[in-house]
Amino acid sequence: MKLRKDEKEKLSAAIDKMNEGLEVFIDYYNDSEEDTPIIPFDEEVLALLDAGKTKYGEDLFNKKINAIMKEVLSFISNEKEQ
Repeated sequence: MKLRKDEKEKLSAAIDKMNEGLEVFIDYYNDSEEDTPIIPFDEEVLALLDAGKTKYGEDLFNKKINAIMKEVLSFISNEKEQ
């Protein structure tokens, strides 16, 4: 393929940008860790969580679930105090 000087410069610049982008992807990949859930919920619970988010909105639902979890797990801090 024959290129004029300006075409060759544009192509070179485009290749440089692609390489820079590829380097970012490689860095993200190399720095990534496997995402493992804290609590492995079964499918029924996951479906209920999705339904709750849909019904009440994600922000409100997350606040409610966090409040419930804090209450349920409060026994841990009570044990440390005793």
